[in-house]
Amino acid sequence: MFIIDRFEGDWAVIEYNGKTFNIPQEILPSTAKEGDAINVSFTMDKEATKERKKKVKSLVEDMFE
Repeated sequence: MFIIDRFEGDWAVIEYNGKTFNIPQEILPSTAKEGDAINVSFTMDKEATKERKKKVKSLVEDMFE
């Protein structure tokens, strides 16, 4: 369970398993407030990953030409 501990400027301090970390407040719902429990899910963006790898490979190749 993720809990919004507090807001600091543009950041939300999130508590998870007794540890805290910051996330940009803008990615939370506009109605989120301190003490709210939030659900978080992650998905892999395979296309974006492929594009990033392609860009890095191109940069490396340019460095060694």
